[in-house]
Amino acid sequence: MTRFDSIPAGMNRRHFMSHLAGAAALAAPATAFTNSILANVSDLKKRHKSAILLWMGGGPSTMDIWDLKPGAATGGPFKQISTSADGIAICEHMPLMAKQMHQMSIVRSMSTREADHMRGRYYMHTGYVPNPNVEHPSYGAVVSHELAEHVPDLEIPPFVSVGSGSVGPGFLGMTWAPFVVDSNGNVRNLDMGIDPARVAQRLEMLATIEKKFIGEKRGGSADDHAKVLEKTVRLMTSKQMEAFKVMKEPKDVQEKYGTTGFGRGCLMARRLVEAGVPFVEVDLGGWDNHADIFPTLSDRKLPELDKAMSALVSDLADRGLLDDTAIIWMGEFSRTPNINAGAGRDHWARSWSVVVGGAGFKRGVVVGETSSDGKEVVSEPYSSQDVMASVLKSLGISLETTFTAKNGRPMKIANSGKVIKELFA
Repeated sequence: MTRFDSIPAGMNRRHFMSHLAGAAALAAPATAFTNSILANVSDLKKRHKSAILLWMGGGPSTMDIWDLKPGAATGGPFKQISTSADGIAICEHMPLMAKQMHQMSIVRSMSTREADHMRGRYYMHTGYVPNPNVEHPSYGAVVSHELAEHVPDLEIPPFVSVGSGSVGPGFLGMTWAPFVVDSNGNVRNLDMGIDPARVAQRLEMLATIEKKFIGEKRGGSADDHAKVLEKTVRLMTSKQMEAFKVMKEPKDVQEKYGTTGFGRGCLMARRLVEAGVPFVEVDLGGWDNHADIFPTLSDRKLPELDKAMSALVSDLADRGLLDDTAIIWMGEFSRTPNINAGAGRDHWARSWSVVVGGAGFKRGVVVGETSSDGKEVVSEPYSSQDVMASVLKSLGISLETTFTAKNGRPMKIANSGKVIKELFA
């Protein structure tokens, strides 16, 4: 098999996963895949580009992380600290990321309209507002669709979502749907609890039946079904599946990322990028802080984020992979500048921040500005589709690409967003 190819029309993901579960029992024992990858990093990084989306589900308060307002009534109690990038200051509870900001850039002039969780999640993942007449492809689907052909030896899925299901492939089809795993590398619906010998017998019987149907010339469905089954078996016996096994990393590396689910997810993202996966999304939820936001951030959320994100950035840089890997940090929106009666912040999409770095991005810069109280963007505002267009440019994907939706309507990649020019040299 040269790539994770198409699933025939009419076969839903549950049907596909049922084959995946049966094939799991046939998986061969793992070998030293990690050592092989590390020995060939220089070659791998020349062959492909990748993107890692760090998704902050719930809407993080970016004015308490990336765009502090010291002295303002809206500013909150956190202090800002200087960073490794001249002129950039961030939250005091992000000291490890402060040392990596020369590798990253902040877009502080995001201004969007979707302040509902589900609508905002869809919009920030696709560049389109929800539409009942069409389902748009997400970041992962678009990037993997455009980049997978550059990694012909990839045997594992080109779009992996760690910890959540991400947003789906839309009209691009199930070939480009997220392959969902937990932070330990476990695949949902995989363990059937069936003896391997019985699984082998069942697969042999199924192959006999399908061969008979194919021979009877009953159309292409049976042939397509057999191909999917074959690819499933090959997937589960591929040595590349070792990339999901973060616990095989040295203990000091695991500790560097942190032993939280998000820490393991970021470590897995690095391993998957090394294996050639074009797009990985890692989820860190828990940002819907309508009450007691400041102790929640300082005691729990920011230390977890700081440790894992800084480790990912530095590890990619140390391994020579950051130049070919885009990193995107964002949630569906931010939180209100005004602090509510419950000592929290509510939903806010009018003025907030996104962080990007790696690949073709200019690093160590701040784009845009918000007012002294954080309530307004006072420079050119940017949207979801602008960020998406910029990410695609950083990966070398043509912004002239046009898809065709199932209703026959042409859809411009990134919803015709404009590139944020300050992010490029």
